Amino acid sequence: MREDNRNLIVAIALSLAILLGWQYFFAAPQAERQRQAAQQAQSTQVNPTAPNPPPSPSQAGGASPTVPGTVPSTPMAPAVETREAALARSPRVAIDTPAIAGSINLRGGRIDDVALKNYRETVDPKSPIIVLLSPTGTQNPYYAEFGWIGAQAGSLPNQNTVWTADKTSLTPGSPVTLTWQNEQGLVFRRTIAVDDKFMFTVKDAVENRGSAPVTLQSYSLVSRHGKPVTLGYYVLHEGMIGVLGDEGLQELTYANLDKKEPISGGSTVGQIWNSVTGGFLGITDKYWAAAVIPDQTQPFQGSFTSQQGQTADRTYQATVAGASQTLQPGATTEVTQRLFAGAKEVATVDSYHETYGIKNFDLLIDWGWFYFITKPLFKVLDFFFHLFGNFGIAILLVTVLLKILFFPLANKSYRSMAKMKAVQPEMASIRERYGDDKMKQQQALMELYRKEKINPVAGCWPVLIQIPVFFALYKVLFVTIEMRHAPFFGWVRDLAAPDPTSIFNLFGLLPYNPGAVPVIGHFLMLGVWPILMGITMWLQMKMNPEPPDPVQKQVFSWMPVIFTFMLGSFPAGLVIYWAWNNLLSVTQQAFIMKRNGVKIELFDNLRKTFSRKTSPAKG
Repeated sequence: MREDNRNLIVAIALSLAILLGWQYFFAAPQAERQRQAAQQAQSTQVNPTAPNPPPSPSQAGGASPTVPGTVPSTPMAPAVETREAALARSPRVAIDTPAIAGSINLRGGRIDDVALKNYRETVDPKSPIIVLLSPTGTQNPYYAEFGWIGAQAGSLPNQNTVWTADKTSLTPGSPVTLTWQNEQGLVFRRTIAVDDKFMFTVKDAVENRGSAPVTLQSYSLVSRHGKPVTLGYYVLHEGMIGVLGDEGLQELTYANLDKKEPISGGSTVGQIWNSVTGGFLGITDKYWAAAVIPDQTQPFQGSFTSQQGQTADRTYQATVAGASQTLQPGATTEVTQRLFAGAKEVATVDSYHETYGIKNFDLLIDWGWFYFITKPLFKVLDFFFHLFGNFGIAILLVTVLLKILFFPLANKSYRSMAKMKAVQPEMASIRERYGDDKMKQQQALMELYRKEKINPVAGCWPVLIQIPVFFALYKVLFVTIEMRHAPFFGWVRDLAAPDPTSIFNLFGLLPYNPGAVPVIGHFLMLGVWPILMGITMWLQMKMNPEPPDPVQKQVFSWMPVIFTFMLGSFPAGLVIYWAWNNLLSVTQQAFIMKRNGVKIELFDNLRKTFSRKTSPAKG
């Protein structure tokens, strides 16, 4: 029994260590980062100096530069201004689609103003809509740029170039064409189209009306000034992301990018991939992303760079540079590239992957190492969501399906556990008979197992099966935007967020927020669903006889309490899944135990528990 005790205690200690570590290293820091992000989003305080201008190929010297150079900021621009003032400073073409609102900056031809109509900052329907891209001059510029690099081509369009537009607005089915001509007779035409979601198609054409050939190289980039506040979860990637041909998925956090080696001996650091075909490059947040997508049939150079500006802010950039091409007098060349700027909706991202043949574009969503479990699990959840209109119901139904799917294995496991309970007297007799002779004791026990057809480790299988499903469901709840602000019933308005109620303010009856308490606030947000989960876990443990060993007994007694507090800050959808899964497990175990003629200890254990609590103390 001592060996069993030691194994049990080690297993429980490891489980608690994982959950405690999760709370200490992830849950509490996440709450602080979310608070900082909210303050940053709502802050109207401006910085005293202008952010560093983004690297841009338009001013790079020489043909086919490996890294775009730097261009000066817009002349006479204020240091930092409000978003409204920055937008009003330049002529613009409005963007209006069912999914996004914004504008194209005719000074520079940048797509630097995108807001997502269907997504808000909080569950409050009156809260501000999500702003994704912002122009230079604002506190946190974030934009996409397209253009050309060239030697002996005269001046090329840059961020100060004022383009002429043939329309005042861009809508699905109604592209806008921008034009500009330089002093050497190069005519630049940029046709920008947008669909009803988040994809822009940019066709850059150059006509050589001059008398000499010119060599040009197309580029596209996404640039972000300043390091944003990130959640910092190990299970979530935020920062630079791309698929670069056969090099596959490449992910760099902002901090890791800052540590890269300098490029060309300058202040820019980063990583370059040469001559790759297929893929995309961009910058991703938890739910949103901006990514440039080159021609999937032509080789390109891709790079992630970080450049220190004149202030403390850095500029982070994902760049695509095409192959050089020589344009003879009278000839025209055209390059088609795309920009994704929006919400990482699974169906939308998958449709772009299929429609445009973008290599592994579905990896823009961070499905993680268990992609083969996580994504199918989401598909099933999404199917039931569209069937019933509620992701909470979908979680309950998927849990039932998982129980049915693994029923044969669980049935064998519980049957073996039931047999183990039936032969407990014989096992106790063997241990007593052989005393300290461990070898003979183990031989006798193994013989008993063979005779009764018992697998002593079978009881581990239900837990082992549940672990990958648990983490896959957690990943789905955490990274998919479909789960963001998805309501259940009653007080649960966001399945991806913790249960907002707390027993420590009587579930809202007392006028204070326990979560605001320093250091331990996230432990005090103990809502209804975590408590229900703890009760179901307690009932599940009461299904079995109480352990004779006092240490085991104490451990089993406290486990539901500890897990209740630990899971209080987990997403409500995950806690609902765990509570429901526990309840189904209790029902399944009772059914199998009854079929195998094993006594169900639940009611006897409950009577013992409550009789001990209600019996008078002995004096």
